[in-house]
Amino acid sequence: MVRSATEAERQKKHALDILLEAWDRALGEGVAPELLASTAIYAALADLVDTHGEDAVADMLDDLPARVRRGEFTLRKGA
Repeated sequence: MVRSATEAERQKKHALDILLEAWDRALGEGVAPELLASTAIYAALADLVDTHGEDAVADMLDDLPARVRRGEFTLRKGA
């Protein structure tokens, strides 16, 4: 259980560090980046559905297209 916003941020950073290490390892072992990305999205959505239910996850994703178009997930501008 997360006890504070600071602890939540610390856990998020730690989780991201672990995921990025696994990501780099998979790429190093020859997994195609697009397959890795789609598999990661699938795993994340499956976990969210398991935790929150289908309707709640669908509601969470309602604004996803607009967020993508605004560049919220763009790491390399102009790519």
